[in-house]
Amino acid sequence: MTTKYSLEEGMATMKEQMPDVMGPFGALMNQVTQDGLLTAKTKRLMMVAVAVTQRCKECIRAHVKAAVELGASRAEILEAAAVAILMAGGPAVAHVATVVLEVLDEAGA
Repeated sequence: MTTKYSLEEGMATMKEQMPDVMGPFGALMNQVTQDGLLTAKTKRLMMVAVAVTQRCKECIRAHVKAAVELGASRAEILEAAAVAILMAGGPAVAHVATVVLEVLDEAGA
């Protein structure tokens, strides 16, 4: 029987079993997502767009939720998603129409 992990559970397991990889990855994530010349919210909106272009459902879910938590509106997130659609075409439309809208509805945004 295969164990299924949520993204958070899987990453926690990876951190335990692959500390030399996940430790630096976590440090990079923490550093990059802080306010700098770009706000943390702007960076998360960028991450939403990149996640859509990469067609990573788990990434889309994580970054849409994080963007909402940082105060991004539904309209801002959908505008970032529109940039992804421009850059990635039809597959991006499919992911916005399903995953992005679903997470926004779940988040009440």
